[in-house]
Amino acid sequence: MISQPYQLYVERSDASRNMARYYAMSIEPNLFGDICLLRKWGRIGTKGQMMVHHFGREEEAVRLFLNLLRQKRARGYVASPHAGRNRDRTK
Repeated sequence: MISQPYQLYVERSDASRNMARYYAMSIEPNLFGDICLLRKWGRIGTKGQMMVHHFGREEEAVRLFLNLLRQKRARGYVASPHAGRNRDRTK
């Protein structure tokens, strides 16, 4: 059982470089009781790519979540005002 929800959606945009990227993460349990860190990234408006990390303990997933968050903020990603919306516009 996860003690608290961990979700993140950040974006990085630079019109001069034609850059419009998103990065999303969440920590969730899977059907087998493992703790999973789901990562999704790509160009805003596309399906993008996805990666899932499996952990035996929530603390390990949180450690990676926070480390990735620090990396993304250092690269210029910021929270989006549209974080609650479904950003996949390819449907």
